[in-house]
Amino acid sequence: MLRRPALLALLLHSGAAFAQETIVVTGRGLEEAAGERAYDVVTIDRDRIQASASERLEDVLRDVAGLQQFRRSDSRSAHPTSQGITLRGIGGNASSRALLLLDGVPQADPFGGWVAFPAFATDRLGRIRVTRGGGSGLFGPGALAGTIALESATPEQLAPLSASLAYGSRESLDARASASLVSGAGFATISAAYARGDGFAPIVQEQRGPADRAAPFEQASGAVRGVIAIAPAAELQANLSAFADRRDRGVDFTENGSEGADASLRLVGKGELGWSLLGYVQTRAFASRFASVEDDRSASSLVLDQYNVPSTGIGARGEIAPSWAGVDLRLGADLRAVSGETQELFSFAAGRPTRMREAGGRSLTAGAFVDASAELGAVTLNASGRLDRWAIGGGHLRERAIGGATIADTAFADRAGWEPTGRAGIAFRASEALSLRAAGYRGWRLPTLNELYRPFRVGADATAANAALAPETLLGAEIGVDLTPAPAVRLSATAFISRLDDAIANVTIARGPGTFPGVGFVSAAGAYRRRENLDSIAARGIELDATAAFGAFGARASYAYTDATVAASGVAADLDGLRPAQSPEHQASATIGWEGDAGAAVSLTGRYVSDQYEDDGNSRSLADAFTIDARAEMPVGRGFSIEARGENLADERIETGISGDGIVERASPRTLWIGLRYRR
Repeated sequence: MLRRPALLALLLHSGAAFAQETIVVTGRGLEEAAGERAYDVVTIDRDRIQASASERLEDVLRDVAGLQQFRRSDSRSAHPTSQGITLRGIGGNASSRALLLLDGVPQADPFGGWVAFPAFATDRLGRIRVTRGGGSGLFGPGALAGTIALESATPEQLAPLSASLAYGSRESLDARASASLVSGAGFATISAAYARGDGFAPIVQEQRGPADRAAPFEQASGAVRGVIAIAPAAELQANLSAFADRRDRGVDFTENGSEGADASLRLVGKGELGWSLLGYVQTRAFASRFASVEDDRSASSLVLDQYNVPSTGIGARGEIAPSWAGVDLRLGADLRAVSGETQELFSFAAGRPTRMREAGGRSLTAGAFVDASAELGAVTLNASGRLDRWAIGGGHLRERAIGGATIADTAFADRAGWEPTGRAGIAFRASEALSLRAAGYRGWRLPTLNELYRPFRVGADATAANAALAPETLLGAEIGVDLTPAPAVRLSATAFISRLDDAIANVTIARGPGTFPGVGFVSAAGAYRRRENLDSIAARGIELDATAAFGAFGARASYAYTDATVAASGVAADLDGLRPAQSPEHQASATIGWEGDAGAAVSLTGRYVSDQYEDDGNSRSLADAFTIDARAEMPVGRGFSIEARGENLADERIETGISGDGIVERASPRTLWIGLRYRR
């Protein structure tokens, strides 16, 4: 990797010949279509991204009310497989129901659909655009609840050299550094980030026993990016990144680890006919161990060792953006192929495994799309559609006794099908300050390999996979109003309704004690669950957003109310009429900040999440929580500044999970930071 920056610098130098033609290289994709104003879009700019008290992407995304992970904990303490993201209260089971992109490349884990948040150092990002609502045929399948588009920082947003070092509570350390080179008709960046901490004990204090301890973490990431003009109106963008993540769950035998590397190449033409070609590859490896804890929490024992879960994702995309008869078009096609397998040891006796399991497969989605936007005076119209072919194949489950005979050798039937996606919207500019909009959409999501093939445990509860799961589909509609009473003030309100059919959920089938297919023994304190397709989840609600700037002061606020209900039958009939697990009714976030001319800055953020059910049966409720974060930065000269940050300043108890035997897990206690930052 050390030779790569030199190579990129050489490429930049070779592109200097184009500089005489005043070429602007942005590193971004094609411009957003005018039709985007017909939808509920929230933009988070670079200043706000860098002002987060935790400096973590998942925390920044909480500025958009209604956007949530499956659980409330962040990537320092959460199990990685619980970090799927969704919007609009349609629930989840750790796999993402929103499409996350970085520079056009899908970022969900190829095997599980969760998000490796430690891979995204916030100082590398230039802008985030969150589109609430599904059916985005333009960006690809998987956008059931919305699309989250991350964009790397552009040359004007980057300092030639920047670094920061911060020390925090519980022996935490956060170090980052980046460098950028702009030369002629291109630029290159290199960055690295490292974080570690002794962690906190996840179980609430009054329920801890001798088995409980702090849960440490250690995480690192790096990225190299180069952008160069290859013609007066075309640029080549190359990205290479990698990450490593080690966490612990606060008792023995619960360590987990993730690592991965991504590479992508994108050619973007921005002349009279816009066009883009993208290719990428992702490699991931995941490992996790699971423990059973004694009722008095005096000791833990190993019950499942998923020692290797390798996966790969490859994909490509091509599109053109012509204009015809006053209509701006986007036409193209894309494909994504993923494969992976869980390799695990289970059925432990006297601390030793007696059985081995291998389960996995592959899936493919390939589709073509068209998007059209037109501006007719005060009216903006947009319509898009895509048709995808999906296939699931190679599914297998093999179990054998260690040193003995084969117990199971199952090959699951290959499956394939077609899924249409579409959305249509209209925006009416009633005046310079007022716009009205309405939209409808259909989206879909293919089950992940994790949902199809990988079992897992949380405390005493065990959940089995289901290789027969059907794709999820969603129909939705929304109306909204955008008000701009002053140049730096924007108010937005949206009302929506949606129905998610064949929603994949973890359904309680039985209570322990007993031995159950796919997971083995479950104690009397636990529940046996299996992933199932529910009939549907209906959700309706409102979203309010506001941003304002007055001189050196700025503010932003977001609120979401969601009423969601499950419709279920068959083995899931007991869930009919209940609320989806991990789906709060109310979410709110508000930030006020001040920034001086010399670079001094202060910000204060408050967030609220209402109570929500931990489980599908709505028998265990997680209490609501209100948290306050703060950040202050003071320049001290020569490019240096001192910063102080505080997370959850009031040390609010944030409940993130309740096990079958009533053990409560918490997230994000008060964390204080002091640090030094350099920008030059």
